Amino acid sequence: MKKFCLIALIISTIFLSGYKKTDEVYVIDAEQNAYIHNNRGLIHLKENAYYSAIEEFKIAISLSPDVQASATFYNNLGETYMKLEKPDLAQDCFEKALQQFPLNFRYYQNIAQCYFQLGYAQEQIQRSYEDRNPLGLILRGLLYELNGDNVMAITALDEFAAKEPDLIITESVKQYLQELVKKTY
Repeated sequence: MKKFCLIALIISTIFLSGYKKTDEVYVIDAEQNAYIHNNRGLIHLKENAYYSAIEEFKIAISLSPDVQASATFYNNLGETYMKLEKPDLAQDCFEKALQQFPLNFRYYQNIAQCYFQLGYAQEQIQRSYEDRNPLGLILRGLLYELNGDNVMAITALDEFAAKEPDLIITESVKQYLQELVKKTY
């Protein structure tokens, strides 16, 4: 009788254990992990832990290098380098951010500040005249402003707004232009 109870207990345990075979497979999403690392980098940045922030941004970039969101990761990395007063390292980051997504006004502000700190402002202004891309007018205007020539800055930014009224970035340029006009006149 003890053997029968023991066998019945074992068999009932097997059938009533709740075992369920699932077909679900956990998928590691590199792009989602990139956002997580970027957010961690932003937290480190707020806490002034710059080197930890740099590592998190680099991880985010390596997980998702060729998507539009990586422009944000590059920009965050560049801003961190600028806080560490390393514009030479920030330059590459800002240029890559602009390559990934050239319609963010903040990226132009950052690269202009970087060029200005590196002493490349005048060189970049001259290069913008050779560039047929109308987005170069944004950089030209920002560099003129950093050089103290607000009238030329207003002219370049206004020319861009007139040439490209339908771009996403144009509204940001117009707002900035209004502030610059108020500050100048």
